[in-house]
Amino acid sequence: MDMLIFQLEKQNNKPLYEQLYNGIKNAIIQKQIEVGTKLPSKRKLAEFLNISQTTIEIAYSQLLAEGYITSVPRVGYFVEEIDELPYVEKIQETNIEIPQKEQKQYQYDFHPGKVDEDSFPFALWRTYVKDIFDISSKELLQMGEPQGEIELRNEIANYLFQSRGIYCEPEQIVIGSGTEHLLPMILRLFEDNSILALENPGYSAIPRIHLNNNAIPISVDEEGLIVDELEKTNANIVYITPSHQFPTGAVLSATRRTQLLKWASKDTNRYIIEDDYDSEFRYIGKPIPALHGLDQNNKVIYMSTFTKSLMPSLRVAYMVLPHHLLMKYKEKFSYYSATVPRFVQHILANFMKDGHFSKHLNRMRKIYRKKHDKLKHTLSIYYPEVTITGDQAGMHVLLSVPIDKSIEQLKQLANDCGISITPVTNYLLKPIEYEHPTFLLGFGGIPLNEIENAIHQLMRCWGIQKNP
Repeated sequence: MDMLIFQLEKQNNKPLYEQLYNGIKNAIIQKQIEVGTKLPSKRKLAEFLNISQTTIEIAYSQLLAEGYITSVPRVGYFVEEIDELPYVEKIQETNIEIPQKEQKQYQYDFHPGKVDEDSFPFALWRTYVKDIFDISSKELLQMGEPQGEIELRNEIANYLFQSRGIYCEPEQIVIGSGTEHLLPMILRLFEDNSILALENPGYSAIPRIHLNNNAIPISVDEEGLIVDELEKTNANIVYITPSHQFPTGAVLSATRRTQLLKWASKDTNRYIIEDDYDSEFRYIGKPIPALHGLDQNNKVIYMSTFTKSLMPSLRVAYMVLPHHLLMKYKEKFSYYSATVPRFVQHILANFMKDGHFSKHLNRMRKIYRKKHDKLKHTLSIYYPEVTITGDQAGMHVLLSVPIDKSIEQLKQLANDCGISITPVTNYLLKPIEYEHPTFLLGFGGIPLNEIENAIHQLMRCWGIQKNP
C-alpha cells in the first residue's frame, strides 16, 4: 500500500479523482510502480485515503481508458507496460515573421463588391436565426444532402421561375459556398482536355481557380462577349456574365445570345456557364432574361449567388445542372458533403418561404436605384472630363478619366485622399490598351447621403473641375 501514498489536497480546486489519477500515472511513467503490480481494490484504497470509492473508480477508469492499467475480471487492476517514447532532441524554435498586410481604413470605398450594410434587416434575420437554433431542429446537427437542403432548393427553384423565367427542378440545383467552390466542380464534369474560354476583362478569381490553367481570353465590347472571336478558338466551355458583364457592365445583345447558343449546339461537348451574379438590380428598361431561359438544347449551366441580394459573407451560391450533367455530378461527387452549414440553409429557406427575401429585394432595388441616380447626377457635373459606361444595371459603373495621368498615379492620388478605387486593369486576363484610365466605381457600400461628397472629393483629388 506504500506505493499509493499520495498527497491528496482536499482544499485544492483540482478534483480528488484527478489528483489520484495524476499521482498513479506519474508513478507508472517514472517506474515507481513495476509492470504487473496489482493495484489496491477500490474499497481498500478508499478506506486508506479516506475518500469515496466513486473517486477511486473514476481515477481507475481514466487510467484504464488511457492504457496505463488493465483490468482482470473478479481479480483486479494491474499496471500495464508502457512503450517508451523515443527521445527527440528539442529543436531550437525560431521566430518566423509573417508580414502583416496593412488594412488601411478608407473614408470612401468604391469597391464593386460592397453592399448597403445599414439596410440589412438585422432584427428580422435574428428572429429566423433564433427560431432555427432550437431543440426542435436537432436533426440539423447531422450531415445533410450533398447537393444542399431540399427546402432551400425548392425556394431557389420557385424564385428562379418567378424572377428569371427559368424552369428547373429542385433536384437539378446544387448549393455551394461561392462561385469559387462551384466552378471547379463544374469543370470536373468534363474531360481533362476541355478548354475554358473567359471574358476579357472578367471576374478576376476565375483564372486562379481554373483547374487546367489553360483558359482562353475572349474580348468584350459594348454588346458583350464577341462570339465571332470565340468561334475561332478550340474552347468547348465558355464562362460568361451576359445580363451585366463584369466588369464592363455590357449586356449581351439578342443577336449575340442567339449566336452563342448556336455555337454551343454545334458540338455535344460544348457548354455555356452563365453567371447571373447581380441580375436583380436593373435601372434602365425591363429585366434581361436569363440565357438559360432561352436554351432549348440543355447547353447552359446557370449559376448565381446571394452575395449582392443579401450579403457577401453568407457564402451561399448555387448552380442549375442539365439532367445529363446531373448524373455525372452524382457519380463524381456523391461522397461530398454540402459546404454550406445546414442551419444557414434553413434560415435562408425560411426567410424566402415567408416572402421576406422578395420584400428585401424590392426595397434594395429602390435604395440602389437612388444611389445609382445620385452617382450619375453628381458625375454629370464633371462631363466631359469624366465619362461613365455600364450604368444600366448592377452596383457599379465604369468611370473613364481622359486626363494626362496614369492609372497608377490616379489610384495613388485617391488613396492619399482616403479613397479606395479599383482600376479595370485588375480584371484583365491579357493586356488591353485603354484610351483613358478606367476604374470601377461601386456605389453599393456608400451611404446615399455621402455619395455626392464622395464623388466631389475624388474629383478634387484628381484635380478635375466642375463644368462652368
